Amino acid sequence: MRKTIFILILIALAFQGASAQFLYKLPPPQAVYAPCDTTTVFIIGDVMMHRKQLEHDHTTFLEYIEPHMQKADFCVANMEFSLGGKPYTGYPAFSTPDWYADYLAQCGADVFLTANNHILDRGLKGLRRTLKVYDKMADSLGIHYTGVGSEPLIIRRRGISIALVNFTYGTNVGPEVSSPDVLRMRKEDVAKAIGKAQEKGADFIVALPHWGNEYQLRHSPAQESWAEWLVSEGCCAVVGAHPHVVQDTTHIKGTPVIYSMGNAVSNMSAENTRLELAVTLRFIFDRNSGMKRMLEPQLDFMWCTLPGRLTHSYATIMIKEWANRRGDWLMSSDYDNMIQTLERVKSITGIQ
Repeated sequence: MRKTIFILILIALAFQGASAQFLYKLPPPQAVYAPCDTTTVFIIGDVMMHRKQLEHDHTTFLEYIEPHMQKADFCVANMEFSLGGKPYTGYPAFSTPDWYADYLAQCGADVFLTANNHILDRGLKGLRRTLKVYDKMADSLGIHYTGVGSEPLIIRRRGISIALVNFTYGTNVGPEVSSPDVLRMRKEDVAKAIGKAQEKGADFIVALPHWGNEYQLRHSPAQESWAEWLVSEGCCAVVGAHPHVVQDTTHIKGTPVIYSMGNAVSNMSAENTRLELAVTLRFIFDRNSGMKRMLEPQLDFMWCTLPGRLTHSYATIMIKEWANRRGDWLMSSDYDNMIQTLERVKSITGIQ
């Protein structure tokens, strides 16, 4: 009898141990997934139309970077010309066909920067005509433009609002022709535009100055002084244009400053003028916490190929996408020029 009881106890203990091995242990509580929305702004530099460009097929100009323009929530382009009507002219007084702006929009540009030194190349009449064309495009294609008037442009996507403040150091005309509508590089005027962006509750304010010394790979003391002031006024990023070459970049109190992107497409061939930057700004909205922040800008080097080099027309390319494709060039020496220019400019500017 005792032996039977003892055996039963052993069986019960064994069964209990075996059962314990199959018990499901609940995992520790996991953090609830925080959905984050990202809004991207892709910015390119000076879009130009020199006289020789008018003689070539324009459909290749931005063909190779079009996917990047289309992919971004917003693509911003500096329109370095007026739409002053015929006769169409290039440098030094640009008057570009209306279809060029339409082409930019079809490629994906949906924000046009107008505050630059060539916007008044056909005077006030040319400016008014340019804005009339852009207004029609706003209705038909949904494009936006900024740099004219004191109001900043505020773009919105996925709960994030971004104010764009575009201004220029000047225009290529005398004061008797200058339009008060073009936002000039005067602190009282720029401060007013920034203030309006803050009043309207913009989450982020991006300054887009047209400034600096042409063809210089390093920024000037005046640019640095202005950048410091823009940061103190509350701008989250400064992305500049005008020098026609890539300039150095920096951070001021944690705020990224890209002094110059260089050109986007042009007929320029002087040293360093064919190397360019595309700047991608990325903004994050954490819907659980309500926090909004900007990530470090993404900088991509581009190269503007001239007719007969890569294609039979002009074409701007992402260097990283063509870095190992020397055999695709019509003129392989231009590939070598691209790589040599890239290394030289990276060395001088410190951009990697």
